[in-house]
Amino acid sequence: MHVQLIEYTPNPEKVVAAAARLCYSPLSASEIMDGLDENIVESFLQKLTDLGHSSPLEHASFTFAIEGVSRALSHQLVRHRIGVSFSQKSQRYVKEMQFEYIIPPSIMKNPLWKEKYETQKKKIQSIYNEFLQEGVPAEDARYLLPNATETKLVVTMNARSLHHFFRLRCCNRAQWEIRALAKQMLVEVRKVAPTLFAKAGPSCETEGICYEGKMCCGRAKTLAQIVGKE
Repeated sequence: MHVQLIEYTPNPEKVVAAAARLCYSPLSASEIMDGLDENIVESFLQKLTDLGHSSPLEHASFTFAIEGVSRALSHQLVRHRIGVSFSQKSQRYVKEMQFEYIIPPSIMKNPLWKEKYETQKKKIQSIYNEFLQEGVPAEDARYLLPNATETKLVVTMNARSLHHFFRLRCCNRAQWEIRALAKQMLVEVRKVAPTLFAKAGPSCETEGICYEGKMCCGRAKTLAQIVGKE
């Protein structure tokens, strides 16, 4: 898996702070950027966190290039659709003459399972190539390809959507591959907006509360435990 932050809103924290400042001060639109030094920016970002006022975060966007992930992951990723844009490698126009695939760690650790897994992928590749050579359109031959097929994406999310994404997908209950992706994306955005994403992550880390109920992994108390109903 490779994740690279390829573009983002210039001065994302300052932009978010300016939007927040407009909400909470009498300054005109032309004045909101004046005097926004590091301390004032940090103060406004903290105020947003304390108030739970998330809409100003939508003014900062971050674009990632992602590769070495499976179609199984991308099917989960596109469920995050508010404030998010996706572009994905097409299996209709790009022929997979030698398709790459992702091997889950649970299969990788067992040599016999890994061998069976790879043997099956070679069979699929052989039939896929045969279909293409015989004139089956790539858009139809692709129906053979498994969820494990490697794919590439460009993903853009605003900061508010990223916070929601990290809250759900950095959780221990998230599927292993998308959890690994979320953690790498969080590392990338913290390099350019450390204050904005200082408290991003699963609720057990950011609030000390787990909202997963009986599915809780035990890292933090559930809401029911805190209010004394368990």
